[in-house]
Amino acid sequence: MTEQGGIAGAAMTGAQSLIKSLESAGTTDIFGIPGGAILPAYDPLMDSTLIRHIPVRHEQGAGHAARGYAAATGRVGVCMATSGPGATNPVTPLADAHMDSVPLVAITGQVGASMIGTDAFREADIRGITMPITKHNFLVTDPAEIPRTIAEAFHIASTGRPGPVPVDVAKSALQAMTTFQWPTELQLPGYRPVTKPHSKQIREAVRLILESRKPVLYVGGGVVRARASAGLLKLAEATGVPVVTTLMARGAFPDSHPQHLGMPGMHGTVSAVAGLQKSDLIISPGAGFDDRVTGNLDSFAPNAKVIHADIDPAEIGKNRFTDVPIVGDCAEVINDLLAVLATEAEAGHTGDYEGWISFLTGVKKTYPLGYDTPADGSLAPQYVIERLGAIAGPEAIYTSGVGQHQMWAAQFVKYERPNTWLNSGGPGTMGYSVPAAMGAKVGMPGSTVWAIDGDGCFQMTNRELATCAINDIPIKVAIINNESLGMVRQWQTLFYNERYSNTDLHSKRIPDFVKLAEAYGCVGPACESPEDVDATIEKAMSINDQPVVVDFRVHRDAMVWPMVAAGTSNDEIKYARDLAPQFDEDDL
Repeated sequence: MTEQGGIAGAAMTGAQSLIKSLESAGTTDIFGIPGGAILPAYDPLMDSTLIRHIPVRHEQGAGHAARGYAAATGRVGVCMATSGPGATNPVTPLADAHMDSVPLVAITGQVGASMIGTDAFREADIRGITMPITKHNFLVTDPAEIPRTIAEAFHIASTGRPGPVPVDVAKSALQAMTTFQWPTELQLPGYRPVTKPHSKQIREAVRLILESRKPVLYVGGGVVRARASAGLLKLAEATGVPVVTTLMARGAFPDSHPQHLGMPGMHGTVSAVAGLQKSDLIISPGAGFDDRVTGNLDSFAPNAKVIHADIDPAEIGKNRFTDVPIVGDCAEVINDLLAVLATEAEAGHTGDYEGWISFLTGVKKTYPLGYDTPADGSLAPQYVIERLGAIAGPEAIYTSGVGQHQMWAAQFVKYERPNTWLNSGGPGTMGYSVPAAMGAKVGMPGSTVWAIDGDGCFQMTNRELATCAINDIPIKVAIINNESLGMVRQWQTLFYNERYSNTDLHSKRIPDFVKLAEAYGCVGPACESPEDVDATIEKAMSINDQPVVVDFRVHRDAMVWPMVAAGTSNDEIKYARDLAPQFDEDDL
């Protein structure tokens, strides 16, 4: 963290000190909305030559934009809001960033220090509200503490396991006079993230890897956050171990690589689910063993030992017993594993996984991802997303909302590199996609950014299209419009006797997405024929001076397969309705 603005010891208001502190922390972009309590900070912000402020239409959009910015760039995302409802609106993005380990700093205004606790107008205890869903948080009432607090917030957000850190600043502190002094060192007793793994645990992990016959690399989003993808590729190729990448880790390992089995879990590939279930060793850097991957935890990978590496010690063994726990940064863990494996290989010690690899290759070939073409000739949503991924390519950045379109985007877009797939994995936040795409485009202006969104999710935050149009942020949006809350409808089809209670959104009639896009200053084509998909996408790709919103009117009853029903064993995976894979156990 280097100082980029401000003169040490200069007299200024707390508000000026806040802006100088944000500049000194390296902030170049802020998403926010002014209001009474934060207004003193907006005055000096207007004079900043280092920070671009992007005025959003809702504070939730500011939070998701900052989260998308951070996920795409690896830098800390910053959002700003006023007190009361201004501060409570970003709570969902804060919880989202916390669960998905995204570095974010949220600056909020607070009522004057003397009014805190009096139920003053627009007072909300944002520190108390966010304490369970943030990595750390601050309330600043003394203007002299602003530089140190900002420095600490950025450090905490971006080191160890990344996460969100709100900084609530009393209006009285912003208005008071102070002196600016950017700290040269930070004093954070008790905050010492362990990044270097213990050598004994590394050696024990290598022993299990070499002894196993059916290992699998179960890769989580922590590998992406640690920027460890290059090391992961080396580890996989050095060992020959098959790889599965979770929803949060899509892109951490190239989809095109022959060792990649795909995504595991509720809507994972048959080969990825089989790889975990039938393994004798799970090597897991940066994954959480969450319920959407494990299914019924008691029956998950029953014969597998577990090597679990994570920078957050609280994650290790939280859901599944770990035979070899490794606390450390995923990049350093992988590098140390590579070093010891190389030494063992020089001594003639390598793993023998030939039969295992042959079995999984057969499963992958027998049960590839696929989908049915609608008999009535209407548009398959999977086809739209498959063609979008093929035309936009692996260099593009893709965001998604939550639901069927999210799963299809994870399945049918081919990801070759990290930080190109942004979604709300743990929290499952509807409305994430459009503002996250906006943030990603601000952070990576040279990249094509597609928001793949459902018609339900899109209607929660589409107001940020105005922000994009006015501020020259030309994102592209593909609305997968099945006029339903699609995933809920799928569950109603499968588990509720096709009783579609309150999931019909009438989105092919109201609103008219073409007119809505045009009203927001965007180009708004519609597509409902398979023959027009490629031309529509290519037209959208050719427009780079304003946002594009494409209404893909797709078949309503398409479902996401494969599927493991919630709470059941992964052994009960279905690759289509009522169709279960059959494995030749003799091949193992």
